[in-house]
Amino acid sequence: MGERIHRRQVLGWSAALAGGMGLWSVSSSQAGPPGATGRPSEKSRSGGKMDGGRRYQLGLVTYNLAAQLDLPTCLKLCQDVGLTAIEFRTTHKHGVEPSLSREQREEVKKRCTDAGLRCWSLGSVCEFHSPDPQEVRKNIDTAKQFIDLAADIGAKAVKVRPNGLPPNVPVEKTLEQIGRSLATCGRMAADAGVEIWCEVHGKGTSEPAYMRKIMDVADHPAVGVTWNSNDADVKDGSIKESFELLRPKIYCCHISELIRPYPWRELFALLTATGYDRFTLIEAPAIGSGNPGDTARFLRYYKALWEELSRSG
Repeated sequence: MGERIHRRQVLGWSAALAGGMGLWSVSSSQAGPPGATGRPSEKSRSGGKMDGGRRYQLGLVTYNLAAQLDLPTCLKLCQDVGLTAIEFRTTHKHGVEPSLSREQREEVKKRCTDAGLRCWSLGSVCEFHSPDPQEVRKNIDTAKQFIDLAADIGAKAVKVRPNGLPPNVPVEKTLEQIGRSLATCGRMAADAGVEIWCEVHGKGTSEPAYMRKIMDVADHPAVGVTWNSNDADVKDGSIKESFELLRPKIYCCHISELIRPYPWRELFALLTATGYDRFTLIEAPAIGSGNPGDTARFLRYYKALWEELSRSG
């Protein structure tokens, strides 16, 4: 059997669940104007109105929690815990990569369908901030490979990212370069019937104001952001300002460990109030030795806490 989850971890999860993270509580009336729904709607995917007006559901990013699990084990884990979507991060043991053959792609799609799981997105590491034009072009070409894979397996989108601001280059120049690259990827994605999500990621580039500039330059309906629950979102204890800056382009949402001091209840209230109806995806470190049993136990605690924190009213 794999390494056991440490008792202090379990006590931490339990204490957070019992307390409901009241420190970060915020009412729905503080969460922005009702009906300010961002594009696009996923009602048919998330089943419409849910708990307390919540329309979004819970899924999993395989980074890093399921990095060492093969595809059948990943899907069974989600099915057993009651998660409804998955983002396959590149380089992981599940092997969902552009190198898959046509037959293998069909098999991935069928396995997800049989597990009752939405193959939501592909977590690439394509990035467009380099001052080297050839490096940027290489990443755009790789993104195209992931776009084709997403279309073949029925995924909604490909996640890309910036990974920082290069030194000795004006910030505005880098932001515009990233935005133009995303516009190129967005056109390719739209042609394939999928989307491009730029993760709010990287030193400097994780600043919401910079990401908004990138989105303004990209200016394509198939291009949005993956909210990444970063410390940079928080201004004077609240994420409201950052959230409102990016909300029209929030197409996906990554959430980390819910016992981390971040305004989780406020985030979930804002998502509910503005009609977000896609997924919040768990992105958490591996547990113990990565044993599936330990991981499932952690995810059950996580899901219970998520349900408490995202409960309206």
